[in-house]
Amino acid sequence: MARKIPEKWQSSVKAIKAVQVAFDMDEKIQLSIRKQALEAGLSPSDQIRDILGLPINKRPKRPRLTVSLAPSDYQLLAEKYQLKAEEQLEIKKKLMDDLVNYINVDCSDEQP
Repeated sequence: MARKIPEKWQSSVKAIKAVQVAFDMDEKIQLSIRKQALEAGLSPSDQIRDILGLPINKRPKRPRLTVSLAPSDYQLLAEKYQLKAEEQLEIKKKLMDDLVNYINVDCSDEQP
């Protein structure tokens, strides 16, 4: 008996059926593709699709940076920020502040 896919998930059916393909290639080629993607405002995956002549989404709906954090990472960050590891939202806010400050300092160092 086939299960009916809920209406709100119907738009994701194509993505579910997609197969991710990984490429093991020279670092210089990977770096070049990543740089081209950055300059074009695309993800590396979309840059590859563009190079291959495949359709791409012009802009992601929510462009964002991601990082995977293990429970041990939360523990280290909690100690750094003097919080509890369970305070993940507060830790995330502190991480965002650190990233913004890092870029602001880095950009101010580049100016003459």
